[in-house]
Amino acid sequence: MTELTYLAGFGNQHQSEAVPGALPIGRNSPQRAPHGLYAELLSGSAFTAPRADNHRTWLYRRQPSVVCGGYEALPHAGWKSGAAQGEAAPPDPLRWGPTPLAGEGDFIDGLRSYAVNGEPGVGGMTALAFVATRPMGRRALVNADGEMLIVPQQGRLLITTELGRLQVAPGSIALLPRGMAFKVDPLDAPARGYVCENLGASFRLPELGPIGSNGLANARDFEAPVAWHETDAGLYEIVKRHGGQLWRAVQPHSPFNVVAWHGNLAPYRYDTARFMTINTVSFDHPDPSIFTVLTSPSDTPGWANVDFVIFPPRWMVAEDTFRPPWYHRNVMSEFMGLVLGQYDAKPEGFKPGGASLHNSYVPHGPDEEAFDKASHAELKPHKLDATLAFMFETRWPLKPTAWALGEAPLEKTYSACWQGLADQFRPG
Repeated sequence: MTELTYLAGFGNQHQSEAVPGALPIGRNSPQRAPHGLYAELLSGSAFTAPRADNHRTWLYRRQPSVVCGGYEALPHAGWKSGAAQGEAAPPDPLRWGPTPLAGEGDFIDGLRSYAVNGEPGVGGMTALAFVATRPMGRRALVNADGEMLIVPQQGRLLITTELGRLQVAPGSIALLPRGMAFKVDPLDAPARGYVCENLGASFRLPELGPIGSNGLANARDFEAPVAWHETDAGLYEIVKRHGGQLWRAVQPHSPFNVVAWHGNLAPYRYDTARFMTINTVSFDHPDPSIFTVLTSPSDTPGWANVDFVIFPPRWMVAEDTFRPPWYHRNVMSEFMGLVLGQYDAKPEGFKPGGASLHNSYVPHGPDEEAFDKASHAELKPHKLDATLAFMFETRWPLKPTAWALGEAPLEKTYSACWQGLADQFRPG
């Protein structure tokens, strides 16, 4: 396919046009938009939100979004959102093997919710798996409930949005704004990965605090697409996520008909290899918060609706101390996935394409093998390489879905990995 170009900078005021002169400028904006286009505003915040939090983009398109048929319910057994669609489950640690690549379907068909909390329109998140074996064709998805953070694990994706196209490979992520139409086509089928449906405040870069001006994810490394519009005529199926349910309508034209746009509400891709890791050089294992790429804040400072955290290749340098994560019980709930390689606290069992859930105050930490190895390892600089794990961390308990507890490859004996940690207390 043709090499795609991008606009750099998270949250920047971008502008792009696929046809020269399609983008009006200031007082030069005519009574009618150039080239017979329609002007349409997509708002990601209230009109009167403070400037730093005000997100919107002007779209100049061939036909407006209102040209669409009536919606009807679209059943989908796998995509659940909100705590009410979860299942009661004991406070046990949960782990799943890789999502099977079997079946035929596109990105929408292949979505399955692992765990849910919150409520659409109020806040919370959904952790999902996806498997896509074919393109979406003339089908588009609009999530009116929340943002979609896509983490590919296997296979490259071509993501078409109203503002342009993104090519996203494993090791990179895509962030798609709430309310924006998009479609996901596998360039390498079958494709597999993870999705965080963020039902709360929009994702943003975390504050750096004592870290200072440099570190973690840099705004310049987030790439927005340039304007592109689909020229093929014909019907399009629009699938909309609204109120925790799916709806479908048919419209006579492509939703990807934006010829020019400007604003700061845009889809992004980000290469996690550009993340600036911060690590300890003295003692104790640092909190996972130092690996935060994006955060969705809540009404309580420091207690996020969702944090997106990665564990990329990095140097482990410390003095006389334990290097993997310590055993802990966290007020936050932690959903983890593995994109590639091996996770240092779980050398066996946690596989690429799999997942784990440690809910609020559920004890977890290194398995027996990892503890024994770390307790006796020579304390010298060590590089964790060829690995990428991530975490969706949320303030609310996550309720697993019926699919996660039934059809998904749930490991029934996960907790056995800690049973060999014997009492080694020797007083005196």
